[in-house]
Formats: sequence, structure tokens, C-alpha cells
Amino acid sequence: MSTNPTGRADHTGGSARPAAYPAPLAHTPLNATVTVPGSKSWTNRWLALASLASGPSSLIAPLEARDTRLMVQALRSLGHAVAESTDADGTVRWTVSPATRWQAPTEPVDCGLAGTVLRFLVPLASLADGPVTLTGDERLGHRPLTPLLDAVRSLGMTVEPGSNGSVLPLRLAGALTQADPDDARVEVDASASSQFVSALLLAGCTVPGGLTVHATGDVPSLPHVEMTLAALQHVGVHTEQRDERTWWVEGRRPDPFEVTVEPDLSSAAAFLCAAAVAGGSVTVPGWPAQTTQAGDHVRDLLTRMGTTCTLDERGLTVTGGELHGIEADLSAAGELTPVIAATAALADSPSRLTGIGHLRGHETDRLAALATEVNALGGDVSELPDGLAITPRRLHGGLFHTYADHRLAMAGAILGLRTEGVEVEDIATTGKTVPGFDRLWDAMVGA
Repeated sequence: MSTNPTGRADHTGGSARPAAYPAPLAHTPLNATVTVPGSKSWTNRWLALASLASGPSSLIAPLEARDTRLMVQALRSLGHAVAESTDADGTVRWTVSPATRWQAPTEPVDCGLAGTVLRFLVPLASLADGPVTLTGDERLGHRPLTPLLDAVRSLGMTVEPGSNGSVLPLRLAGALTQADPDDARVEVDASASSQFVSALLLAGCTVPGGLTVHATGDVPSLPHVEMTLAALQHVGVHTEQRDERTWWVEGRRPDPFEVTVEPDLSSAAAFLCAAAVAGGSVTVPGWPAQTTQAGDHVRDLLTRMGTTCTLDERGLTVTGGELHGIEADLSAAGELTPVIAATAALADSPSRLTGIGHLRGHETDRLAALATEVNALGGDVSELPDGLAITPRRLHGGLFHTYADHRLAMAGAILGLRTEGVEVEDIATTGKTVPGFDRLWDAMVGA
């Protein structure tokens, strides 16, 4: 087995490893329509806002996966009611009835490997009537969090992180307060994650008079901040962008709401990249004409790599053509890096992906993992200070390790479309965002 490039043990959820997934080879061009589940980013933002609202709210077609269910369980442990039902047409609906008083959980709240859940809950824990302890998978305790903890400390919360190099278990207590009630503000170094800004903005609507959030350093994945602002405005909370790194959120409870969750465009990108690699066409229904999801950048990226992208009433259709390399700054859409890198490894010319140094702090060190695993199959990927340089080579089969990272698993499946004998370790990790990913992939390829 190859060495984990992060230097940390793989998370497998237990000692027994499931059999590796034999990634299907595409023998003919694709002709498929793939319906992907709801967006994880949107689902968890809507859940957080529903817990703060002045009455019950409903999410239609939410993502039903580990990260979102962890958020649901966290809200329940804090005293909120979350009812799950199915509409007459089979569509899933989650209805959140917010508690009048946030209760301190009797047990630690499990955040799994979900950075969104952990980071959103840090400032929201200020609303509980007692201390809140957050825990999770071993790897989660090593993901970037210190700048957010410094920010909530400056707002009056008591923060007691774990030891031995891990921030978990993390004990939080106290309300968000402000030195100047007429101008509450906080600074946060968000260079490691835009989720720090989003977390403070979501909780900021509970601060009387509102909260100004100023980010120091370059903020990656800015579309996710724009998503948070759009969500707040949708539920009646006014926001303002004061400058390129400063935002203000009004101090008022969200209105009750009912929303249909957009499909997860970053997860859909894997299936669209399949058309670029294998030829033929893949359609993803329900692709929004306008969206703040970073995954929408895949349209421009794949067009520049030689595909044809058509957005119409059927959804987004990608049709493969000659596949070329690309030079791209992915700072706004870093989550697309694994599938774009895998696609680039099968192109006819080199690629250079930059602006993604922050990916070293995701579920795994994604840059090191991609270089290690593609190279183990005969590829030529080298790490840059803030990205990857990819020179296409003829690949061979082998085991593609995923390090409990759903995006890495999707990248391995893409490589298998043109490389016989690729086996993807722990394909079940894709359940973080696409439950049943392997079945959808097999159906698309016709395996």
C-alpha cells in the first residue's frame, strides 16, 4: 500500500477494509442522464438558518448523506426538532422546528469528518444554555480551525481545544458579545477556509445590531461566501459587502422559509468530466441558470479543455471532443481540483492548476494525494507551491487510494474510464456527498 501523503493514518471507519471498487472502463462513448443529489453546501446552510428562524422551515430535496445527517443530529442535540417526510411525488422533505431555547447537549456532538458542520457549530454553540463539546473523526481534529477559534474568543466565547496536536474534543461556552454594541466587528484569518467567514456571518444574525466580519489574507472559494450571503438575504436578513474582504450581517432572526435545494454541482462535475474523458454526452438535469455554487465553474473549465457544454431546459449537457490541457486558477472552485486533475491527466497536453494551496487542509492533503496516486499509476504530476503541474502519460492499472476523501474517490473513477485495471479504495467514502455513487457511475458507463 502506498504511504499516506499527509503522514496520517487513513480513516476507514474500522479495521476491516471493503473490497476495492473496480472502476469500469468506457468501451464506447457515453450517452447518459445522471440525476445527482442536493448540494451539501446549500443543505447545511439552510439547516443552520432554519435553527435560527422565528418559526418552522422546510428543505425540499436536501442532500441525504453523512455530513448533512451529522448536521441534523447536531441540531437535534441542541434542542431543535427535525422531522423527515416524503411528499406524494417521492421527494424528501426535512422540516426544522427551532427550539425557543438552545439546550446544551448531554453528550459530545459528533461532527464526523465534516468541516462545514464543525465550523458552523463553533459560533452557533454560543446560543446554548451551557457548554457544548464538539468531537469527530481523527482527521477532523487536524483540519484548520484556529483562526475561527481566535475570532469567537475575541467575541467573548470560552474555547478549550483538545491536546496532542488535535483541536478535538473542543469545549465551547459563552455568548457572542461585543466591545462596542453600536459597531460589533470581528477579524478572522480566512486564508485556510472561506467557511470561517460563512460561520461568523450565519451566527452574526444573532448579535444585536449585527456583526461586521473582516477577513485577513486571501479568501479561497469566495463563491461559498456569496452563497452564505444569498441564503441570508433569501430568509429576510440584510447583508452588505463593505469591501472585498469585509461583510456586514443584520442582527435579526431569519424568517421561516421553504426552499428546494439545488443539485450538488461539484459532485455533478465528476459525471460531466466523464464525457470529456470517454466521449459521448452526459446530461445533469436541474442545473440552475444562475447559482453561487463553485461547481458551476466546471462549464468554463471543460469548454476550455475541448468539450461542448449546453445548458437548456433538460439541464447541463457535456459532449466530449478532443481533450486538451489547461492552465487555470482554481482558487474560486478548489473543490473541482481532483476531478479536473484526473481529467487533465488523460488530456493531450500538459496542465497547470494554481490557486489551490489551501487544499492541503481538506479531508486529506489533496495536492499530495493526487500527485502520489496518479504517479503510482504511471502519471506525471508534481506539486507546485499553490497547485499542480500535470503532464499526461500512458497510465496503467493499480489501486488508487482515497484517504477517506470523497473527491479523491471520484478522481480515481475518472482515471478508470480510460485505464484498464484501476481499482478505487473505499468507494463508499463518496457517500459524504453522493450516496450510491458507484451505482450511478456503473449505470452511466453501462457496466
